[in-house]
Parts: sequence; C-alpha cells; structure tokens
Amino acid sequence: MRLIAKQLANKLFLVLSQALMLPALLATSARAAAASDSAVDEAQRWGLNMTEGVTAVSREVYDLHMLIFWICVWIGVIVFGIMFYSMIMHRKSAGVIPAKFHESTIVELAWTIIPAIILVAMAFPATTTLIKIYDSSEADLDIKIVGYQWKWQYEYLGEDVSFFSNLSTPRDEIYGLAPKGEHYLLEVDEPLVIPVNKKVRFLITANDVLHAWWVPDLAVKRDAIPGYINDAWTIVEEPGIYRGQCAELCGKEHGFMPIVVKAMEETDYNDWIAGKKQEAAELKAAMSQTFTMKELYARGEQVYQANCVACHGAAGEGGLGPSLVGTGIVTGPIDAHIDVMVNGVAGNAVMPVFGNQLNNIDLASVITFKRNAWGNNMGDQLQPVDILTFKKNQ
Repeated sequence: MRLIAKQLANKLFLVLSQALMLPALLATSARAAAASDSAVDEAQRWGLNMTEGVTAVSREVYDLHMLIFWICVWIGVIVFGIMFYSMIMHRKSAGVIPAKFHESTIVELAWTIIPAIILVAMAFPATTTLIKIYDSSEADLDIKIVGYQWKWQYEYLGEDVSFFSNLSTPRDEIYGLAPKGEHYLLEVDEPLVIPVNKKVRFLITANDVLHAWWVPDLAVKRDAIPGYINDAWTIVEEPGIYRGQCAELCGKEHGFMPIVVKAMEETDYNDWIAGKKQEAAELKAAMSQTFTMKELYARGEQVYQANCVACHGAAGEGGLGPSLVGTGIVTGPIDAHIDVMVNGVAGNAVMPVFGNQLNNIDLASVITFKRNAWGNNMGDQLQPVDILTFKKNQ
C-alpha cells in the first residue's frame, strides 16, 4: 500500500510540474515554430506568454516576468508537493497516528521570514526596472498622442506635423462579407513613424473618454485621460512594424482602434518627415482652391468611410447615429449641417467635434458627399473657404 501511495504521489508531482511549466513550454514552442513573419504573427496571436519585445526595456520586463514566474512555479511545486505528500503518506488508513501540538514558533517564524526575503529579492530588480520605465528625460523626439472615439492623433512637437490614424480594415471583412486579412483590425491608414536608436517620448492624453495606448513590442502602455498627460518613452533598435491596440474600454468601436508603429532608419525617417511637411504645405495652399463636385464627392466618400461609417452606416442608414438618408440634417439648412460637423451636438457625447479633427477641405468634402449621396441630391457644393468663413463668424 505504501508503494502505491508513493507512486501516486510521484505521478501527482509530475502532472503538477507539467501544468505549471505549460505556459513557458507553449511560448517556447511557438517561438521555435515561427519560421516566417506570418508564423511569428500567428504565434504572437495565440501565444500564452508575454512578448519579449524589441527594446532593451521590453526585454528587461520580460526577463523580470520570467524570473518571478519561475519563483512562483517553484513555490507552488514545494507547497503543493509537501501538501500532497502529507495527505498521502500521513493518512489514517495507513495507520499514522496524528501528532498533538498547539503551535510551533520556529515554523511561524519560517513562514514569515522566508516569504519576506523572497519579496525583497523580487522587489529589487522590479524597482530598478520601474525606475527605467518612468525615466523619460533627455528625449530626442517628442510626440503628442491624443485618443478620440475611435482613432488616434499624432503630433510631432516642433516639427509642425500632425495627422490622424484610423482603422483601415475593410468593412466587408468586419461584417464577414470577405475573408479576414493577415492584420485584421490591426491595420491603419497612417502609422506612427519613429526613427530607430533615438529616445522617443510619448505625451499621451485623450479628447473625450478614457483610452489606453498600448504597444506590447515596445513595452509601452499608458492610460489616455482627458485633461491629463501621461508620458512614456521607447528606443527601438531594429526597423520594423509593431502593432498594438487601445487597451481601455472606450465605447462601441473600442475594438476598432488599432495602433501601428513603424520604426525606420534615421535617414528614411528624415525623408518621411520632410515629405509630411511638404504635404502640410500643399494642404495649406489647397485651402484657397475651388474644387469640382466630382472632386469633393470622391474625397468626401473617403472621409466618410474613415470617420462616419461606424455610427451612420455604409449607406447612411444609421445605427448608433441617426440615418442620413432624406433626413433633416442633410436636407435642411446647410449652415446647421456645418455647425453639427464643426461643433458637434450639445449633450450628445457620441457625435465627435470634427472642427478640430478634420481640415477645411475634408469638412467641405464630407458635407458635400452627405448632401448628395444615397438619393439626397441636394446639389450643394461646399468649398474650404465656406468652412473657414463659418468658423470665423462663430
């Protein structure tokens, strides 16, 4: 009987050890199997462990995580091993007579002092890592990040470059009308671009509700809070594309608010930032131009797909927002329509204030599109100067 109990204890110990080691074994297997970019993406999607990331801090966080994980594993093995051994080897059916005692000062000191030593040993590397994470001083580049429902705005401070980043996954994929792509819900029209081997500081806030800017490969996760600025930083060592998501429940389209960071060599980054400045100059010059109905309609459709379709539907049928087919907002006075787009709707937190999100060309285009699409056929043709005049006269 004693032999059977011993074999049972050994089997229990083996099963427990394998169960505790399973996450690490799966993560190792996933990394070993990732022989191509698609395999890596799949392993990261279904992996159970943290990602090691691509920065010195992210690897330090991963090493700290694994250190504490294995400490917990061995504590579990020891505690449960003693517990199961005691239950099996000291059971009544084996004829064991229980000891009779009230307390043990030595045992009580041991189970107090040993855990305290373990906690102090874990606290030292954790504190060292936390100090590094929160030291955002001496940055080479500052980027302001603002969360909106449901997009991100990136502003390169001192560079006069600012743009919005929207989900670019086709709606047909979201609605199940087309096969899902490789980066389903993790692709954007404008990625955040940063140079490698430069300390980049992120100043993170929000315009409407709570969001959270999270990129696992960079070990960066900060809440975006209206009226408050959190900061974080990174130094990416290798060029590449790194993806993340909003990590704070922020409303209906929370799951459609991805983050894409593209790290470039410094020379490529300088070319990119120069191109962005040129785009800004061309856009500024275009503000005074007059556009044809065809140009306004085509651009307005693109703006609508990027900013309005989530609430008003692909065909203006409505949903979270009201229908735009033959309703008063699109067939009534055009100044009222402009006011809603520029200033939002009082008491309606769902309707964004697009006056500070879209430029005058995009505002004129999307209003023109709405008033002439889906059979509305109002014939209205707004120009950027009309939006500028409206803003000045408010």
